[in-house]
Amino acid sequence: MATDIKTSGDAVLDEEIVLWLKRDKNEKSRLAIKELVEKDDFEALRKLLLSRMEFGTAGLRARMGPGNSQMNDLTIIQTTQGLAKYLKSVQPDVDNMGVVVGFDGRHNSYLWSKIVATILVNAKIKVYLFSKMCPTPYVAFGVRAFKAACGIMITASHNPKEDNGYKVYWDNGAQIISPHDKGISQGIMNSLEPEEASWDIKSLESQKELIFDPLEETIRRYNSAALSLCYLREKNQECPVPITYTAMHGVGYEYVLHIFKAFGFKDPVPVPEQIKPDPDFPTVKYPNPEEGEGALKLAMATADKNKSKVILANDPDADRLAVAERTESGWRVFTGNEIGTFLGWWCWNSWRQNNPSVNVSDVYMLSSTVSSKILESIAKKEGFNFIETLTGFKWMGNETDKLLKQGKHVLFAFEEAIGYMCGSFVIDKDGVTAAAVVAELINHVYSNNSSLSEQLDIIYKTYGYHLSQNSYFICHDAKTINDMFERLRNYGGANQYPKTCGPYEISHVRDLTVGYDSSTPDNKPILPTSKSSHMITFTFSNGCVATLRTSGTEPKIKYYAEHRPNPDSGLGFDQVKEQLSDIVRNIEENFYNIKLFPQIKPREL
Repeated sequence: MATDIKTSGDAVLDEEIVLWLKRDKNEKSRLAIKELVEKDDFEALRKLLLSRMEFGTAGLRARMGPGNSQMNDLTIIQTTQGLAKYLKSVQPDVDNMGVVVGFDGRHNSYLWSKIVATILVNAKIKVYLFSKMCPTPYVAFGVRAFKAACGIMITASHNPKEDNGYKVYWDNGAQIISPHDKGISQGIMNSLEPEEASWDIKSLESQKELIFDPLEETIRRYNSAALSLCYLREKNQECPVPITYTAMHGVGYEYVLHIFKAFGFKDPVPVPEQIKPDPDFPTVKYPNPEEGEGALKLAMATADKNKSKVILANDPDADRLAVAERTESGWRVFTGNEIGTFLGWWCWNSWRQNNPSVNVSDVYMLSSTVSSKILESIAKKEGFNFIETLTGFKWMGNETDKLLKQGKHVLFAFEEAIGYMCGSFVIDKDGVTAAAVVAELINHVYSNNSSLSEQLDIIYKTYGYHLSQNSYFICHDAKTINDMFERLRNYGGANQYPKTCGPYEISHVRDLTVGYDSSTPDNKPILPTSKSSHMITFTFSNGCVATLRTSGTEPKIKYYAEHRPNPDSGLGFDQVKEQLSDIVRNIEENFYNIKLFPQIKPREL
């Protein structure tokens, strides 16, 4: 240990402190570590230095700050050095294929995209580096469009302003899954020593032959591809209602204008306070339109002022979309499942009218296991195929890639967390395309003196009620979370899951953490299992299905409940809704049981 640095008495921590101060050339983060040493705050140093961010199928996402557990210049360098080594080992032609690199409007995103590009060109890998901040789906699209080896997007999506992230797409344009996540992770661990040249972003100026700006060509090709989903182009200019749009202080506005123009729409009404990128997100507590009315207050005020009946909202990197509609009783913010319902119906209905002779046995839609099964119900009635995947678009994207390679048609995929894939030219969630497709649906229903709410009712009356209620609890203590789920696995004794929840009988249980499914002959689930997170699904005798799961990126214990009673039950909309609410209340009281686990806190509204 250097004599000018205090020691903690913990040899492992002392070694990490020395390594960090040796490796980090960012004076701000070096100083932060030094100050903690001077203050003898070794507990904070342990949290920052002794646990490293885990590179998984979501890449990296964490708070910005010094140390191995946070996003900073050094961890970006280590990650990219490791990724470059892994690419070289598994993609022999990576130098010529290149890598697409994009960034959002968050603090440090632009700088880190430059660091990423520097390391890649130092490795003689061609880089398609966006010259301006762009939506995440542009990177996913760019990988396929330019036949690149992979894509890297610097974004933390809808996370708080203190966070940032590093998202990786493979050569098929889908988010990475195993074994690539493990291979990249191992590459990072073998690349912790930063190369001197990795810090020198000015060197990019001397390596311009390896750097290409894909922005203009991506805009052109992306919007051209999106027109395959446009069915009313000649009528869209006459849309009878103005559409209000918010970018939620993110990157979306400019790119939504491009696709609206391609679809023939007039410009949407912008929410002026939120239309320009601002990494501090000054008008919202959480920059996540999924939070509902609290995040959309300014949009609602703008819409009312402009006599607009509908609102479209992207999250900061524009890969998600929220939709709200003014009704007689006030603003209705549609849930992710409701948006998935009318988008799925529209994608099927409009596609089928234009492709009446295509064999529907080659047509597919997908949704994640915690999302509404309305697509399954539509598929059964209309004759096309439905596939359920694990949670996350990485699974739906890679499944879509397999289907496309088999010559199948994939019309739509969604997850309840307001993520939608319309068509298959981007095989990831895409809030820009979804905004244009929803706008065309808005034009269709309002031109026929109807509304989104009324169309949703028609869909449910046609295919059966699928009412959902989703939310979450907050818990920062991993042991408490584990204890809660272990209690559910031993509810009625050793290895006995609950048979009831309050007055409601449970007919089946599926636990994708331990690999158990009571509904299959061998008690093994069809979907893949993973011990890295908790996920238990309860199927109730009355048709309700509820899943409890932990989040991979936030300290949340989420629940997803959908009630879809047998159409012969005779239950009306209000009765189904009331029964669902009571089931959820019993789940919160009996399964979360915050009296037993006081560390578990209700959702912050």
